[in-house]
Amino acid sequence: MAVAEEKTSPEKSWHAIVLQTLKRNDIRLVPYVPDRVLTPLIKNLHADPYFTTFATAREEEAVGIVSGAWMGGMRSAVLMQTSGFATLANVLASLAVPYQIPLIMFVSERGTLGEFNYGQSLVCRTMRPVLDSLAMEHHTATRIDEFEFIVDRSIKQAVTTQAPVALILSPLLTGGKVFDK
Repeated sequence: MAVAEEKTSPEKSWHAIVLQTLKRNDIRLVPYVPDRVLTPLIKNLHADPYFTTFATAREEEAVGIVSGAWMGGMRSAVLMQTSGFATLANVLASLAVPYQIPLIMFVSERGTLGEFNYGQSLVCRTMRPVLDSLAMEHHTATRIDEFEFIVDRSIKQAVTTQAPVALILSPLLTGGKVFDK
């Protein structure tokens, strides 16, 4: 968390960009599964009365909530970690994709760039092939100067085409998880 905040000024941080872009695209509901990398974004979402945000027990639960919200006329996004994405193949293939839910997923990427947990590395290697096999749009954000454009256009495309999108937040963008000794 501290690494990401040191990399950019507060008004240009990756999490500030997400918050502003969600507002600009009328996304008010943001369920999430807690994650250390996403903590600055989660704290800012909770602090802003524009958003309804809450933790869920599992990623599939968050996807179900977002799907129901879309069917009820509300735009939403889900926050999760790479390892949580590994649980989603069934709900993506049986709900989000066939029922044309513009599911917007922000996935903090673990399993790369110094990862200590081998399980995280294995899951990270499966994420993009799963997205490709479901023909789901996905982008890996690595640079702050491109990030707002990628997030904004991905949300607009998801809503217009009624198709899910995954925005993978690389440690190059977020600073990644700080591994305590």
